[in-house]
Amino acid sequence: MKPKLIIGIVAIVGFTSLLMYNFGESISTYTTFEGAGERSTAHIPGTWDKEKGAEFSLETKRFTFYMKDEDGVSRKVVYPKPKPNNFEDADQLVVIGEMRGDTFHAKEMLMKCPSKYNDNDPGRFVNASEG
Repeated sequence: MKPKLIIGIVAIVGFTSLLMYNFGESISTYTTFEGAGERSTAHIPGTWDKEKGAEFSLETKRFTFYMKDEDGVSRKVVYPKPKPNNFEDADQLVVIGEMRGDTFHAKEMLMKCPSKYNDNDPGRFVNASEG
């Protein structure tokens, strides 16, 4: 084999490996607060810990609250934006960011609110074929 071909193949393999490594690091999966410490970016689903409250600081322009992850672990979450309008109504939260010590610093926050289309009484609707 020619030396140029070998160098070209090694360069392509090296570049592809580097690309795959960076791609793998950028993909964050759902995890818990415990698992978030091992990642540069994490998605943590959970619920607002209402017992510990929430507050917005006008000085720092940050919204701070406590959230319980799927394991039931409660941690402080710092969100660098004002409190979202439907925060109190959310059934589930997903915070995206990184752990710094015992505090999670969220860059983004997604909220799953109860659907207005869900009916609490499934027997209310009658099948059209039944009458």
